[in-house]
Amino acid sequence: MPSPSASPAPEASASTVARMGGVSDSPRGTVLVVDDEPTIVEVVSRYIERAGFEVRSAGDGPEAVRLAQLHKPDLLVLDVMLPGFDGIEVMRRLHEDDGGGERTAVILLTARGEESDRLVGLRHGADDYVVKPFSPAELVARIEAVLRRTAPPQAAAEPEPIEHGPLRIDPASRTVALSGEEISLTQREFDLLAHLAAHPGRVFTRDQLMETVWDYPFFTDTSTVTVHVRRLRAKLGDDPSEPRFIETVWGRRLQAATVSREERR
Repeated sequence: MPSPSASPAPEASASTVARMGGVSDSPRGTVLVVDDEPTIVEVVSRYIERAGFEVRSAGDGPEAVRLAQLHKPDLLVLDVMLPGFDGIEVMRRLHEDDGGGERTAVILLTARGEESDRLVGLRHGADDYVVKPFSPAELVARIEAVLRRTAPPQAAAEPEPIEHGPLRIDPASRTVALSGEEISLTQREFDLLAHLAAHPGRVFTRDQLMETVWDYPFFTDTSTVTVHVRRLRAKLGDDPSEPRFIETVWGRRLQAATVSREERR
């Protein structure tokens, strides 16, 4: 008979359960609950389902491995002490089956609170652990936190082209066009122009541009900024006395450059 100390803590109040919301039409992921105590499986599964996850369950080590290999869950809630073989062996077999690819996340359930037992699980690849008795609501919060940590990084959104009047700068293809005609720029000229265009109207000193565009935190000669600005003006057909794109601001012996505010329209 299951030990009372191994059961989840009492269920949350009705108001707490209501805030969890119902199961959505599209599951947030799949969780495999593995425990040989039916009461724990029932209570834990109900809470996880209320949080919007699809839930499957197993009662021993071999069944856990079989279902995990069949359904590829996003996370296992895995008891350490299981019939057949224990939770540590389940993790070992699943990680071996992953073949170094994407690993299934694991939260261990254990009735033993000693630090050595927790460390064994973590060293064998568990992402988190919960000591029985536990709060099912807290377990759901830990599931959500582990899945956030282990989720693959999202691909960075492709930067949108920057347009200032007839000037179009495409960071993705690293091309620049003026009135539809492509302009040939060096790598550094493009970086400088794109940086200025991304911050229209903002004034940058030569020191700031050396640090952000050239990535030189320490420098003694900033004249290269002046040279590159002059080359950009020539290629853009920009008159320094009546700038359309790059404006030089003088003051306190500092030269600064900015994309002209007029071209933001």
